[in-house]
Amino acid sequence: MSEPRQRLGLNIDHVATIRNARGGVHPDPARAAAMAHAAGADGLTIHLREDRRHIQDADLQKVREASDLPINLEMAATEEMTEIAVAFKPHAACIVPEKREERTTEGGLDVAGLHNQIAPMVRRLADAGCRVSLFIEPDPVQIAVAEVLGAPVVELHTGRYAELWLEGGSDAASSELERIRLAAVEARKRGLEPHAGHGLTFDNVKPIAAIPEIAELNIGHFLIGEAIFTGLDAAVKHMRALMDEARAERAR
Repeated sequence: MSEPRQRLGLNIDHVATIRNARGGVHPDPARAAAMAHAAGADGLTIHLREDRRHIQDADLQKVREASDLPINLEMAATEEMTEIAVAFKPHAACIVPEKREERTTEGGLDVAGLHNQIAPMVRRLADAGCRVSLFIEPDPVQIAVAEVLGAPVVELHTGRYAELWLEGGSDAASSELERIRLAAVEARKRGLEPHAGHGLTFDNVKPIAAIPEIAELNIGHFLIGEAIFTGLDAAVKHMRALMDEARAERAR
């Protein structure tokens, strides 16, 4: 019996980043959403940041209307974002750390340290019908707390892995890859569905995709960058092919 295909979530935030650099309506994130399914994506990820640096409030409904793919709304652990998510009711709501001065998410959410703040948000999102995900470091303590919080999904932060790969390739990243693998195994043991994302590229994705417990990869910045040169369709299709190859090679 073959295992389910690993899902690819396409993060389209940086289509909006390019649009916002000049203002106006081009390029339109909703157009990227409409193209995603045919290219091989299984879902859409959008991060409505507190400072609205890329995705805007008006984009939420436009993206929903443009595609039948499930939407994963990334959000900070704030009352404002919880209210927006409860009203919008995305398929999934992923709670992520967020700092105004950062260029991008710099690490996983400390769910152990923020347990009391996050617990009521998880309950409210779940009551609204959202599949709650917590973006965390591949750490057994954070995974254990995620289970206690009742979130069905954890997304493992692969940023450190990507940085090490950039510095020295697969050998340099091997210890972090093993940490991610063990975290995925631990999440499955606890009944959680592990996802992974951050900094994944054509070069480094296959070892992560080959981890059998990881059900979904969420990739954005790299694919939108590649789309400038090859088109979004070609970029997503190539990433999809690499993920499928990694699973097939592992199964042999």
